[in-house]
Amino acid sequence: MGNPSGPPFDPDDPDRERREHDTEPIPRIDPDDGPGFAAGAGYGEGPSLSEGVAFGDGPGYAGEGRSGRAWIRDPEGGYQPPPISEEELAGLRGDASGGAPRRVLPLEDEPSPLAARYLFPTERFRGEWKRHWVYIAKPLIIGILATFILGYLSGFLAGRQTGALTTVAVLLWFLVIGWVAWQVAEWWYNRFILTNKRVMVVDGIVTRRVAMMPLVRVTDMKYEQSPAGRALNYGTFVLESAGQEQALREIKSLPNPNELYLRVVEEMYEPQAVEARLGKEADEAKADDGA
Repeated sequence: MGNPSGPPFDPDDPDRERREHDTEPIPRIDPDDGPGFAAGAGYGEGPSLSEGVAFGDGPGYAGEGRSGRAWIRDPEGGYQPPPISEEELAGLRGDASGGAPRRVLPLEDEPSPLAARYLFPTERFRGEWKRHWVYIAKPLIIGILATFILGYLSGFLAGRQTGALTTVAVLLWFLVIGWVAWQVAEWWYNRFILTNKRVMVVDGIVTRRVAMMPLVRVTDMKYEQSPAGRALNYGTFVLESAGQEQALREIKSLPNPNELYLRVVEEMYEPQAVEARLGKEADEAKADDGA
């Protein structure tokens, strides 16, 4: 008697095994098992979360869940961060075989008083950087030219006994030098700040401006270098966030752009590696102090 729900049974049918596999029931997933697949369960013969395979942890916040590495479930029902291999740490620290140079900028220990006032207690400081000196190159060149030109002019006028014009030339020189000093002071207080949660730019002396963007909202990040930037090692960073205009979008004249780019991207996508490296460096510092 034929099978009423399908074709007759044929032991030589090449598609029989595939059809039988397709009709197997799909294993149920317990929602209490956390953000990954259920422990001990997988599709077909695939691995499970308990075996430590990274299926991705989705978007996260507060420095977690952006790395694409799955957290490992422990026997007590919680989750442990994914392990970071010693080879990965060696590559980040720059102490791999062959003496390869450091690929990311070193982490700073403490923020300056200027940066510390804008950090909240649960935020972890990663570093701050002033703009490249080329940012103030134009004011410095103007100050130098003004010194030579107005100095020669005042000496020439003084020899012709034109006291009023000499005084004007000297006052004009003081105004130019004062403007140059103001530009240098603004450059000194202009900082690019990185934490485990956001990037910030702080500038201004009398009127202080603080612009920031959370790392979880950065959808695209790039840096650009002109020929002069490549020669002098500076660049312009461009941050995009969901295609919207942001207060913090273009940051000009940042030093060491390639290393700084890797530093920010590592914080965005591999925060666990940063924490592991920090712990390793802290242990090494304690060992050196003990020795």
